[in-house]
Amino acid sequence: MDYKTVSLSDQVFEHLESNILSGKYQRGEIITELQLCAELGVSRTPIREALRRLFQEHLIEDTPKGTMVLGITPKDFRDMSEIRLRIEDLAVRGFIEHGDADSLKALNEAVDFQEFYLSRGDVDQLKALDGRFHEIIYSGCGSMILRDTLSPLHKKIQQYRRNSLRTPERAAHSVREHREILQAIQRHDADLAAERMRAHIQNALDRGLVSEEEA
Repeated sequence: MDYKTVSLSDQVFEHLESNILSGKYQRGEIITELQLCAELGVSRTPIREALRRLFQEHLIEDTPKGTMVLGITPKDFRDMSEIRLRIEDLAVRGFIEHGDADSLKALNEAVDFQEFYLSRGDVDQLKALDGRFHEIIYSGCGSMILRDTLSPLHKKIQQYRRNSLRTPERAAHSVREHREILQAIQRHDADLAAERMRAHIQNALDRGLVSEEEA
């Protein structure tokens, strides 16, 4: 691991959080300080600080057997998607009103690259660009409250996002929905953009839950 840019404890936390959210550490798995020290090559102090923060995020819990990974459950995913269904349309409306030319260009590039990587069947790049697409909207919507609410939710459902892109058909649907949202934004049609965003989130919820059942 490279600890040059941020504190050691922050890097350890981000690494462990990513392993949980991506599903590398499975729900129900027991993790120990010694195991994590050996895996990351760090002392117990940053491990303990990272675990404390993970407890606060409700991503792990203490059990008689040890520290158990909770991750994001299907119910968590449904709850987070319900919140997004209720407020993410506000973000896309805000983006139409406040987004600048550079943000719109970046959004268009994100969709262009998604279409490119869709043709390559590169799920990891598709997931990264899915995050990029939504983050551009959050950052350009003119509301720090919306951004700070939506960004963590979208980050936490990354395993479900990857699952929903697992088959070529599902991935193609997701990329097409992004293109349709972008087209509505480019036309400054806030009602259509909001409608397409809500449909996209609902479809992502449905695809993510089906993929979880299949996994």
